[in-house]
Amino acid sequence: MDNERPKITQAMINAYDDYTHLHLDRRRFMERLTQLAGSGAAAAAIAPMLAANGAKADQIPATDDRLVIEDVTYPGTKGATMKAYLARPKAATAPLGGVIVIHENRGLNAHIKDIARRMALEGFNALAVDFLSPAGGTPADEDQARQMFSTLDAGDVAANGEASRAYLAGIKGANGKVGAIGFCWGGGAVNNLAVKSPALNAGVAYYGAQPKAEDVPTIKAPLMLHYGGLDERINAGIPAYREALEKNGKTFEIFVYEGVNHAFNNDTSAARYDKTAADLAWSRTVAFFKKYLA
Repeated sequence: MDNERPKITQAMINAYDDYTHLHLDRRRFMERLTQLAGSGAAAAAIAPMLAANGAKADQIPATDDRLVIEDVTYPGTKGATMKAYLARPKAATAPLGGVIVIHENRGLNAHIKDIARRMALEGFNALAVDFLSPAGGTPADEDQARQMFSTLDAGDVAANGEASRAYLAGIKGANGKVGAIGFCWGGGAVNNLAVKSPALNAGVAYYGAQPKAEDVPTIKAPLMLHYGGLDERINAGIPAYREALEKNGKTFEIFVYEGVNHAFNNDTSAARYDKTAADLAWSRTVAFFKKYLA
């Protein structure tokens, strides 16, 4: 192992993916990581590099004077009160399109709020929604947050996504058009929102689980789908999704970024972040939203 920086292998990244998305608990993950790294000390050094670091979340400071930022609430499904973080460009002189920002399976954290601020600076009203609101909101502990996602009903998530769309379409300074961008769990939520919401104007899913082929005919929104080439778990669903989208005449673009991992856009995760892929995907996303939300 390098004296300055531990070597992170693809097997370690895959183990972390199993831990955050599949069957490994924290203890078993660290056991596997110790085996891969060669010692407990090496595993302890590597684990934080695989995880997201909230201290590195702010590309755009929350105090940026180009933005108007507020915490908002609005009604969700089944009596739930949805909590969200709204970022808008202060200098807007005309009504703007809106973008719902949907978090990973860690909930609404500092990184996702930063994504909302970035999107606002691109010229949109950006609403980062806490989809754990019906369960009390995103906790500080990421492991606890991940466990809470298993309690969410997919139909309720889509209904709360539609409630978020309606809220964002109706705020002051909105032009009525709303898109959604989501990452990991949020990417799957974008796909499902597109299935359930005929009023959604555009959807961008980053490495998100795909809907069933039989659900694709109800999609109305143009879609942009980003995938990491090394993300075998999620990429296994691409062929069937592509076939269903093509068969049903949907408007969509699929981009696979070779040699990069699941969560390549998350710049708080040193091991998986890929700046080249993230920057290219972001530029494509912004252009896509400007096309369909203006």
